[in-house]
Amino acid sequence: MSGEPIEVLVPSEGVRRFLDERIGPSEAPVEVSRLGEGHSNLTFLVRRGDEEWVLRRPPRGEILPGTHEMSREFRVMSALVSHGCDVPVPRPLELCDTSDHIGAPFYLMEPVDGVVVRERMPDRFDTPEHRRAVGFALADMLAAVHAVPWREVGLETFSRKPDEFLVRNHGRMQQLYDLVRHREVPEIDEAGAWLRENMPVQRESTLTHGDYKLDNVILAPDLPPRIAAVVDWEISAIGDPMVDLGWMLYFSREAGDPDSGLGTAVTEQPGYPTRGQLAARYAERTGRDLADLRFYVAFAGWKIAIIMEGSYRRWLEGMADDPMFEHLGPVVPALARRSLDVISGSVGVE
Repeated sequence: MSGEPIEVLVPSEGVRRFLDERIGPSEAPVEVSRLGEGHSNLTFLVRRGDEEWVLRRPPRGEILPGTHEMSREFRVMSALVSHGCDVPVPRPLELCDTSDHIGAPFYLMEPVDGVVVRERMPDRFDTPEHRRAVGFALADMLAAVHAVPWREVGLETFSRKPDEFLVRNHGRMQQLYDLVRHREVPEIDEAGAWLRENMPVQRESTLTHGDYKLDNVILAPDLPPRIAAVVDWEISAIGDPMVDLGWMLYFSREAGDPDSGLGTAVTEQPGYPTRGQLAARYAERTGRDLADLRFYVAFAGWKIAIIMEGSYRRWLEGMADDPMFEHLGPVVPALARRSLDVISGSVGVE
């Protein structure tokens, strides 16, 4: 979580001016509070009298081109809502694509009643039966994301050359690593070489979320467990759906897995589906061939290691204020090492 004061991140006077311009004027004071524990884009609750909105903005500090694009999140969520897709998202309301009001672009969306699972499952869901239902709901919703008719909902220009997504994504991540490299992490180099030599042919293109995992969905507050909204669409694209599946499985830790420093222990608890069960559920819902699954899970570990290495360098250079980044020194090699464990088969994915 960013260590900056809320008033620095989201100046209430700038928000008040925006609300007066876009929603309508009011004499009620504007109050802003932090939501969640994200380490990328930042989310806040905005209150003005009896009205409430959720505000989303990029992190402070140096931002690489093509990342943290508020307009991207806003566009894909708007498409899903306006076309009544089977993927629930918060309803986006207003986009500010300039830095004039709070020092950064941002957008407003409607609040969603529910809970985000991070360190532990809420008491009402904390049984083997309900943990199992949550895991399978996550796999089912990923299948729904990949079933969105992206051309029909207005996302036909969302990504360039979507059929080349896998190759471009690998190349972009390697370029990013070359850019942020500041020390030797041999595990990243070794995993990257294997991935380059064993890359499968991309078979199809769908809407992809890009960061699909348990703590990027909101569970409805009632039982039985169900997903009320899928959030954090900042790196969504039209691309290889297997990249999303590999990412979800990489972050689904099982009892006995080496601790890579990220992820939630919730997925290790009795009842939560194993990676193999989640993969089988997804295959059942989609009919997709999972022959290359090991590549995609290893790819996820390599990517998150590179992303976290960039965050670690930003922290060392004083360009990031999230205190979590201070502890990434040993975490980055562990993330890449788990990718190598997937490659070797010592961490199973089926």
